[in-house]
Amino acid sequence: MRTAPYGTWTSPITAAEVAEGESAPDWLDFVGDELWWTEARPAEAGRSALVGRTPDGEVRELLGPAWNVRSRVIEYGGRPWLALGADATAGFVFVHWDDQRVHRASPGTPPVAISPQPARPAGARYCDFTRVGDEIWCLREEFTGNTGTEVRRELVALPLDGSAAHARGAVRVLAATHHFMTGPRISPDGRHAAWIGWDHPAMPWDATELMCAPVTADGGLGTPRRIAGGDGVSVGQVEWDPDRPGVLHVVADPDGWWNLHEVRLDGTSRALCPRPEEFGEPLWRIGTRWFLPLGGGRLAVTHGTADRRLAVLGADGSLNDVPSPYTEWVGIAVHGRRVAATAAGPRDPWAVVLVTVDDPDPSDAVPSAVPSAVAPSGRVQGVSAAGASARDARRRDRPRTERTEWTEVVRAEPLRHADHHPHGRHEVLPGPDGEEVHAFVHPPHHPGAAAPEGELPPFLVQVHGGPTTRSRLVARPEIAFFTSRGIGVVDVQYGGSTGFGRSYRERLRGHWGVTDVRDCAAVARALIARGIADPARIGIRGGSAGGWTAAASLAAEPGLYRAAGIYYPLLDPEQWRVSGTHDFESRYLESLIGPWPQARSRYEEVSPLRRAHHVRTPFVILQGTDDAVCPPEQSERFLDRLRGSGVPQAYLTFEGEQHGFRTARTVEQCLTAELSLYAHAFGFTTADAPPWAPGTPAPLRRGLHGAG
Repeated sequence: MRTAPYGTWTSPITAAEVAEGESAPDWLDFVGDELWWTEARPAEAGRSALVGRTPDGEVRELLGPAWNVRSRVIEYGGRPWLALGADATAGFVFVHWDDQRVHRASPGTPPVAISPQPARPAGARYCDFTRVGDEIWCLREEFTGNTGTEVRRELVALPLDGSAAHARGAVRVLAATHHFMTGPRISPDGRHAAWIGWDHPAMPWDATELMCAPVTADGGLGTPRRIAGGDGVSVGQVEWDPDRPGVLHVVADPDGWWNLHEVRLDGTSRALCPRPEEFGEPLWRIGTRWFLPLGGGRLAVTHGTADRRLAVLGADGSLNDVPSPYTEWVGIAVHGRRVAATAAGPRDPWAVVLVTVDDPDPSDAVPSAVPSAVAPSGRVQGVSAAGASARDARRRDRPRTERTEWTEVVRAEPLRHADHHPHGRHEVLPGPDGEEVHAFVHPPHHPGAAAPEGELPPFLVQVHGGPTTRSRLVARPEIAFFTSRGIGVVDVQYGGSTGFGRSYRERLRGHWGVTDVRDCAAVARALIARGIADPARIGIRGGSAGGWTAAASLAAEPGLYRAAGIYYPLLDPEQWRVSGTHDFESRYLESLIGPWPQARSRYEEVSPLRRAHHVRTPFVILQGTDDAVCPPEQSERFLDRLRGSGVPQAYLTFEGEQHGFRTARTVEQCLTAELSLYAHAFGFTTADAPPWAPGTPAPLRRGLHGAG
């Protein structure tokens, strides 16, 4: 064991390796016996490839390198592809990133556009498809003016024969009930369509409405009506029961938690498994799925608070978890008894995982999920344990055949340098006014290094974006990059984060820039009080809304933080609210800060831009030039306010990057820049990054706003 100061440990987890990224499987679905999904390719400028896995285990790309399967609806995206039949030969439709048009593809033939060419490049966007006869029904988002907030959204029908590619009139408008909508879900008998809608200033986690309309004889939609949701209730997903055409399953939070409910066409509903856990998440991306029906009244679900487990929800309300090493399950797909999802754990990177669940026995009170043990092949094998004793007792006097079931890792990349990843843990720490604050604590960890006796480690407070979202306690090379060098990371789930019920989420309502800042500082001080972190070496880092909190924290807590890594931040809420962002979040601040212009004084009080003169801490801002969510003008104005202040500062811009960096070279440069800053601020020297010279940070000369 080598003894060396914190921050100087030699780590095999390089910035270049972290920048290579993960395949990031997304948008899974079954196509007959095949499983398809999209996969990010950081080395290909962040391209999203559509790949498929055949029953014999071959994984292949379904389109060539010229195609990028990704939708820009509401800027955060939506489900971008749909198979047209029960097997691959039927072909599929998808959204191509560059033009945002819908294309149809079949095996052996090149893709062809089936949606019109918009007047403005990429000015019409589509997502969340379903096939209805010879048409695709979906959500369309169209820009109607020159600003990002002049947008119209409609449910439309695109003919599959391609006749709309050159004739806009061939696109049929089905409904336009709200300013924001999801795509339609068609009942098993084809007689009704259901979708979710909401209007400004509500965000989808504030209040949404579940709409339902009859499908008319001429293939249109009749008069829609609301059957669930409304003020103070967020409906996040809707699916029809495959066996009962008049019954829908929804995730909604009328009791303060996103639980599963059964809703009928007359609006009557009942909770299927009420408990203080979340069975859904905020609807940041249109078409996200947290549950799907399995038939027979059963549902495959994800649930939890600080984590998400995969389970089978029985018709009787029983909930049986699938045993696995994974603590996060995302994006369910279902085919018969098979359930697929992306999953990850503290020592397991994101993988495509396939689970087979038991056939329900009519005499069983508790349907069960499998498996229980990891087999040498890398599959998880075993007989269901949940309810086994009771089931065996009922079956004692009749013949039975034991069933063996499988969970298979379909697509996974090995976790490189797994022994260098931290042992993260979930903790509940004391916050302001006695309130609890959830956090994931990742202490420094290296299998071959230790700090000198008595030395306390530096710690970075990590602030997630959103802010109405959360972090996940899974293997994250970005965190291991720091912890394996001797820098701890605490990932704060501040008030406003999701996963802990509506009341925890709404702690941030009207208090953005206050609650988040205080909670982050409280967590840092709790670690200091426990003797876990060095009080003289605390930093903060975050992107988007996390960048806001990081910048605001520098102004509010100048004596606590010694450095900050700020990614594509929101810094001027007044300008952002009036004209500076995209439509989806253009009125988000009304819930986070207050209505405009009535709460103008609140905007001024919490604005990092207006409070820039309080900043005394060295920082770096990392910004994409094409960011439509948090435009670079805000970062530049913030830096201008600090010109001549004597605060060491740097501004690194990246051509073509948007909100959230996808290019490997960008990620590598950002991590190197951060490490240079932290080494300078925390007083250690590292060979992994060039030295930071205050006022003239050598690796960051391009776009530098230096202090004299």
